[in-house]
Amino acid sequence: MRTTGKLAQLPTALRSLRALRPAQALAQVHHLVFGLPAPRRATGPSPTLALERAATPFLSPPAHVRTHRDGSLELLAMRWQPGRPIDWEHDGHGPLFAYHLHQHDWLRGPLWTPEERALQLLDWIARHPRGIGWDPHPVSLRLLVWGKLMLTPGALPADPVLRARLLGSLADQAETLDHGLEIRLQANHLLSNLLGVVFAGLLVDGSSSARWRGRALLLAREIEAQIHPDGGHEERSPMYHALLLEALLDLLNLCRAAPGRAPEGLVDSLVAAVARMGRALDVLVHPDGRIALFADSGFDIAAEPAVLRDYAARLGCPPADEANDDDAMSRSVHLPQTGYLRLLAGGFDLIASVAGPSPPHQPGHAHADALSFELSVDGRRVVTDSGNFEYRPGARRDHARSTAAHATLQVDGAEQAELWSAHRVGGRPEVRMLGWDGAGRAEAACRGWSRPSTWHRRTFEVTADGVTLVDRVEGPTESVTSRLPIASEWHVELVGPARRRAIVLDATTGVACLELDLPEGLDWRIERAESFPSFGRVEERFVLVGRGRACSEAITRLRRPR
Repeated sequence: MRTTGKLAQLPTALRSLRALRPAQALAQVHHLVFGLPAPRRATGPSPTLALERAATPFLSPPAHVRTHRDGSLELLAMRWQPGRPIDWEHDGHGPLFAYHLHQHDWLRGPLWTPEERALQLLDWIARHPRGIGWDPHPVSLRLLVWGKLMLTPGALPADPVLRARLLGSLADQAETLDHGLEIRLQANHLLSNLLGVVFAGLLVDGSSSARWRGRALLLAREIEAQIHPDGGHEERSPMYHALLLEALLDLLNLCRAAPGRAPEGLVDSLVAAVARMGRALDVLVHPDGRIALFADSGFDIAAEPAVLRDYAARLGCPPADEANDDDAMSRSVHLPQTGYLRLLAGGFDLIASVAGPSPPHQPGHAHADALSFELSVDGRRVVTDSGNFEYRPGARRDHARSTAAHATLQVDGAEQAELWSAHRVGGRPEVRMLGWDGAGRAEAACRGWSRPSTWHRRTFEVTADGVTLVDRVEGPTESVTSRLPIASEWHVELVGPARRRAIVLDATTGVACLELDLPEGLDWRIERAESFPSFGRVEERFVLVGRGRACSEAITRLRRPR
């Protein structure tokens, strides 16, 4: 039975593999045969710290990272009492928790004394010479964290023996990473690898530092490839976009602190990328100041956009001038390469996903969210995306990625994309942007991977009076399902004899904020479903669900209560 199951999955796996880049495919084969490379040891004289301070203070750890007074650690909303010494092999909370444990960002929290931080770092060096903490991704992020600790006055004891131990281990980690770049994964992993290696090359003087800094050329090429001209990151996750923006700023921080050590062209590359990414991030932020939750995104994992803007300004990368900012927020904005658009008018603020899983060679953080949207009204979120609970395979991971978890239309109960495992995508939808007038109206279309003869076309229009959605399904269909998931702070009621009008009310005060005229031809019901505004956090919300046999033209209007 197991063999039969694996054979049945073979076409799905082949559809996933066909988009791999040649070098990526070879690296995948190498990884299957040999696994990750063993930790390496840096050679030559003991490394020394090349600079004593950063140009400007680094940002605090993200909000999900907490150390409690009882000694417990909280990462990704999962709390753990590690004991002393810490069990560095702990795997009870899954690999993502382990990655964050070994990243050591939690050691930058205010409850740790310099001496306690030193003891934990030395314990890690002594008792974790190999294992998951030496995977390339946690190494990449830990290099930045250790650098932040060493360059933050008072974070560690002023002990030359401690510094020598830390620098020796840091050099080993950088050397291991430099020989183990995640070519097989690409995307944010590879970019983080290169940022970590170049960061280490700027931070320390050692026999390999110049070679690590020499990775700046590959880093600049990867930045240019991964950060689109419109400023969006290729994986289309607002959360990863913000995480990578902070990492680019951290590297720029070191360049500003020691300009003579920065490889030629690196500062220009970083400044240009930061400017593009900052403009794109503004498009993906709601009036409440927080990111949209498309793709694999959640609150509290990355720094807040306003904090990133301030950090960039301190490093000589100020935002666009005020006139341009005001202009951008008074009109529609389209990120054509990244596949998002924002339509604004009269207190209605809509952000829509108008692209498919991306990039083709690594869509592991993509959801089936084409033509879905989030909506804020008068500064408060009303229609929301699913967010993400975890990366381990299971029902919640499957739901968060599914078409049914997003504010879009589903044809014949089928998924837009062939989602499998926790981060795999086989067949992909075709998504087209059909029109955009820059004044509040746009149209896009999606053809699901398993329904090649059927197109879903959606028109978005936002005016001072409200939002209008027009859905059309062209081609053979047996059923259609339209969903409008409402943020958990709201209550929803269907009213009227035909149940084609809905009211959205504040769950605490009972005050209505929105009325919806729902399209004919669909049978509308109110359902309950889970959403995941941050990793490890579950909220129940109302979902307006309309089901029918066809959808030649379905018009939904959202407006303020009359």
